[in-house]
Amino acid sequence: QVQLVESGGGLVQAGGSLRLSCAASGHLFSIYSMGWFRQAPGKERVIVSAITLSDMITYYADSVKGRFIISRDNTKKMVYLQMNTLKPEDTAVYYCAAVRITSNHPLGVIGDYWGQGTQVTVSS
Repeated sequence: QVQLVESGGGLVQAGGSLRLSCAASGHLFSIYSMGWFRQAPGKERVIVSAITLSDMITYYADSVKGRFIISRDNTKKMVYLQMNTLKPEDTAVYYCAAVRITSNHPLGVIGDYWGQGTQVTVSS
């Protein structure tokens, strides 16, 4: 199994930056792609970004391309999401997940293991 714990959320002004971290435990981290999802109030949970295991191929939703950067450190079992130029519409609970990537264009993933989420609020 994989246990995931997110951190780094908070309140930031529009145009600012935040870095989310996801600490993973369990042996399955070494075979999974990883992803970040977000869920805004009253909306469905959607994929934001994903990164493959060894070749570190990255994928982004169109809404965050050019602003967010996903990375992972397999030796530390950590996944990161650097969020720049934040907008009020980025406000959501962000979830880290161990995922299976099912399609590239558009990005399609299935989340198998989930963290508890971290709140990101962007004020205008």
